Amino acid sequence: MKWLNEVLKDNHYPGRGVLWCRTGNGDTLGAYFLTGRSSASQARTLHRSVEGELIVAPSEPLAHDHLRHYVAACQSGDWLVFGNGEQVATVAERLGSGQHPALALDGLDYEPDPPIFTPRLTVTADGRDGGRVWFGAARHSNGERMATNRVTVQVSGLGPGEGVLMTTYGSDDYGIAAGDPFAEVRTAAESRDSLLEELWSSLPPHLRIAAAVFSHGGLAHADIRQATPTYG
Repeated sequence: MKWLNEVLKDNHYPGRGVLWCRTGNGDTLGAYFLTGRSSASQARTLHRSVEGELIVAPSEPLAHDHLRHYVAACQSGDWLVFGNGEQVATVAERLGSGQHPALALDGLDYEPDPPIFTPRLTVTADGRDGGRVWFGAARHSNGERMATNRVTVQVSGLGPGEGVLMTTYGSDDYGIAAGDPFAEVRTAAESRDSLLEELWSSLPPHLRIAAAVFSHGGLAHADIRQATPTYG
């Protein structure tokens, strides 16, 4: 199991990412981050809405772009849901209607953005059931097949310093591709403040947009770190 900062620093362009982990002091926390290369991707902010959601929005008034602007995290009854696109609202609605998380995460598709076909990543955390969490990824095939591969991973029983990470991309000196389905990681963070600092400092500085750390039921008090917004 590799350290969180090593996994991120080895990834030259992680894109967007979701993390669920337990810090050294025993807190169980979620995290979401954005990095971007283009001016349109950089021209975004992450903020709390009046409804207590975390919203990815343009840094200046622009037409809505459904691939770049979305609800990134919300609470639906006993469920915390977060991820990298409009599917977050869809999954939250399904969970609110009583669907099991495996069904709520089914039927999602990757983003229609060739040639990478960005995976859609979603995390659902149940506040009632021993802290069980489901990660879902809707991914394009590594070959020519256009049908979606859907990966669902149930996570439970994390010990202090343990976590699970998904990123949209994996990148080295030679190119960018869809990230690995998931990575089990270790974190040195002892608290939510130090987790946000570890996450932020591990992202490529010239690509950083925003990162947030939050607890189940605590989106209204999420800790957010943000680069100076750019304008398209």
